Amino acid sequence: MNERKIDERSFDFALMIVEVYKFLLEKKEFVLSKQLLRSGTSIGANVHEAQAAQSRKDFASKMAIASKEARETLYWLRLLDNSGEVSGTTFNNSITSSMKKNPSQSTQSTQR
Repeated sequence: MNERKIDERSFDFALMIVEVYKFLLEKKEFVLSKQLLRSGTSIGANVHEAQAAQSRKDFASKMAIASKEARETLYWLRLLDNSGEVSGTTFNNSITSSMKKNPSQSTQSTQR
């Protein structure tokens, strides 16, 4: 089992999202890419903020927001993958390539 902390994993995921965002900008996809960037980087920001929670309730609230942002990110990834905005192979290769740039990152996938 992977013992990496959630804050490290969510940070690495945000780096991957930034790389995918850059790829999408090259493909002239501006609207969905911005949504993906916002939700995908927000996960780690909320996890990081939860580490300094003032109470258990505050911690749970921040982690719940991170969970919601993760679900939204999955939505945008699925939409991009299935919409034809970018070709599936090219899009998946971009994600795979960005994961290789972050060797510390655990295996992530955009499962349907």
